[in-house]
Amino acid sequence: MKPQNTTSTTLPIIDLSGYQQASKTQKQELAMAIGEACREFGFFYITGHGIEESLQTQLFSESAKMFKLPLESKLKVHKKLSKANRGYEPLKNQTLEAGAPPDLKEGFYIGFEHNAEHPMVKANKFNFGQNQWPVELPDLKPLAIHYLNTMTTLCEELMSLVALSLNLSEAYFNDFCHDPLATLRLLHYPPQPINPQENEKGCGAHTDFGGLTLLLQDENSGLQVWSNKTNNWIDAPPIKGSYVVNIGDMIARWTNDQYRSTLHRVINKSGGERYSIPFFFSGHLDHEVKCIPTCLLEHEQPKYPPTTVEKHMIEMYQKTYGDK
Repeated sequence: MKPQNTTSTTLPIIDLSGYQQASKTQKQELAMAIGEACREFGFFYITGHGIEESLQTQLFSESAKMFKLPLESKLKVHKKLSKANRGYEPLKNQTLEAGAPPDLKEGFYIGFEHNAEHPMVKANKFNFGQNQWPVELPDLKPLAIHYLNTMTTLCEELMSLVALSLNLSEAYFNDFCHDPLATLRLLHYPPQPINPQENEKGCGAHTDFGGLTLLLQDENSGLQVWSNKTNNWIDAPPIKGSYVVNIGDMIARWTNDQYRSTLHRVINKSGGERYSIPFFFSGHLDHEVKCIPTCLLEHEQPKYPPTTVEKHMIEMYQKTYGDK
């Protein structure tokens, strides 16, 4: 993976308009398009998804306010103070690409609110618990929780299409989608330094950990996706109102790598501040992840042993955060 040149080859764009009223045939056509994109790229855009642009705009506005707070205020909600990995993540706290300098980004983690009496919290389940909120931004909490709920519904719909694309029942992933681990992450990328360290970038090359990632981008480009077919990086520029969707390592495991969990990175060359909002849908922590029978050719064996969502996520977090 040495070549560093890029191409502006367009990733597939899939229009979900009218999905809720779609016929069985229309859903199957959408599923086929998603399956093709997952096999070739592991990435695609979605439009017509039903998430209002006004909600996206409001969340970007709150995100910008969040990162413009004094460092002292942000550190009061540092995610190390949370048992559920919720809250502020300082610049250069994460290293997603092994051997590269820490990532030039700061973030803020948000999940569903679960009080101490919730069964998953009592069981000390990974990343289940309460959020931390900066007192200076009273509008962030209701807005973020509304967005979490809305995006979870969208991910449930996408998972049903993924199931159809694999010749499975539309309801195949229903248990996976029940009471899911879902993380909303606000991200801020400062401009790329004029003289960066070797291989220093906003976000190092990596694959995502979980099931689905839906990325909302501002107007500044930066996301690049690795193409095994052309052996170079593909730019994934912003398309207003759309989401860039990619599948994570769990779906790759489920499909015996028929669906690609693809390397991607961020280099903010815009010269200005860049904001993005990824939504990570990882599913129910106790759900078993093992090779789907329809993804095995005759006499083929699974590449990966069975695991659970929780075990997989803990392993992935330990790789990128270490002892932090």
